[in-house]
Amino acid sequence: MSLYKNHTLKVYNSLSGEKEVFTPLHEGAIGMYVCGPTVYSNVHLGNVRTFMSFDVIYRYLLHLGYKTRYVRNITDAGHLTDDGDVNNDRFVKQSRLEKLEPMEVVQKYTVDFHKVLDNFNFLPPTIEPTATGHILEQIELTEKLIKDGFAYVSQGSVYFDVLEYNKRGLNYGELNNRNVEELLANTRDLDGQNEKKNPQDFALWKNASPAHIMRWNSPWGEGFPGWHLECTAMSTKYLGEKFDIHGGGMDLKFPHHECEIAQGKACNGVAPVSYWMHTNMLTMNGLRMSKSTGNYILPMELINGENDFFEKAFHPNIVRFCFLQAHYRSVLDISNEAMIASEKGFSRLMDGIAILNDLTPSTTSTLDVKSWSKSCYDAMDDDFNTPILIAQLFEGIRFVNVLNDKRETISSEDLELLKQTLTTFTFDVLGIKDEKAMGNNSDKLDGVVNMLITMREEARANKNWALSDEIRDKLLALGIQLKDGKDGTSFSIQ
Repeated sequence: MSLYKNHTLKVYNSLSGEKEVFTPLHEGAIGMYVCGPTVYSNVHLGNVRTFMSFDVIYRYLLHLGYKTRYVRNITDAGHLTDDGDVNNDRFVKQSRLEKLEPMEVVQKYTVDFHKVLDNFNFLPPTIEPTATGHILEQIELTEKLIKDGFAYVSQGSVYFDVLEYNKRGLNYGELNNRNVEELLANTRDLDGQNEKKNPQDFALWKNASPAHIMRWNSPWGEGFPGWHLECTAMSTKYLGEKFDIHGGGMDLKFPHHECEIAQGKACNGVAPVSYWMHTNMLTMNGLRMSKSTGNYILPMELINGENDFFEKAFHPNIVRFCFLQAHYRSVLDISNEAMIASEKGFSRLMDGIAILNDLTPSTTSTLDVKSWSKSCYDAMDDDFNTPILIAQLFEGIRFVNVLNDKRETISSEDLELLKQTLTTFTFDVLGIKDEKAMGNNSDKLDGVVNMLITMREEARANKNWALSDEIRDKLLALGIQLKDGKDGTSFSIQ
């Protein structure tokens, strides 16, 4: 019997602003859509935090026995944050900056995205569609919206008519508790707004200027899709007109997710999503992460230690463990002190799990393992509360330590439950990579790399720069980066 039948899962719904009992549209099956990356630059840590939160949610749903279709898109065209300025196309700007074709930019940063997520042990989504792979679907939806009177053509572009939407008794702004009058008051005057009937209307399709590189044929001339329509097109195609969960960062609530709701209702006559879920911000040293202020670090720079904010490199397992000690709806602040504390806590958790197989069962238990195991499920059933779960896992490690010291006893049945609960929630649900089986190979790898570092140091001492560079470059080609410092040479695995 599937575990979900014995669990009451509660999910915070951004639409209602409350925790609600989770009831899927189809028993035993869940459709989940998460807004993926815009691949015009390296994925940043805030993105990693969001995708990690939904990776854990996905893992727990699978653990409960739900057949889960998880769709996470790749935005590779049309990401205009400002409908009035087609020159603000991020892909076009980056392609000119790097002197690459736009699709070379897309490929470069899509590969980077997958590489980074692999380092953090993410499960791949069930489907990972791209915006450019669904141009026809977006054109079809746009044609339907025009036909039904929810959109209009203006100078080769197509816009969603927000006032018309509201006139029909619908409510643009419901996800963010805004009304049209408030939106009108907060609308800035932008170049290109004269194409719109109303300032708050948003683009479904944009007319491409002669200089615009990314362009497709459409009934309205050559152009490219607006940002918001792609998710409606792809979620509808793979999950249906209504599905269970839609997730993303809180920065997407307005206007992106608000537009998705309007598009879904206008196209299909039904609210597209049952539960809207949003992750909170990631800050560093108490400040917003921003390239412009310099308070910024890439995921791989945190892993390999090549940054000015942290005293050392941190294994992806430790970064993941640190991130999950904050609830997904809370602001997460990372700092050198927080990472060092997470490293110590992670080591304590791993040391305790390593002792599990050395424990000897007795005929009776003096510990209430069943209640403790239930508390782990209770934490995740309460809106996927990973910090409470981690606290309960440390309580399980306390059980391990007192049993190892012979201060308590445990039956065979309870010992098996203790092992199963600790390992399942640590490795399967939280997604910590189990390095135990790789331990011997890891030690051997360290030994080989350190031997090569010694050979390189001897080559440098003998001024054999060619051999020194060859060792460094061949290791780098294998994904092992050497870092020379005042205390000698260290390495990190990329």
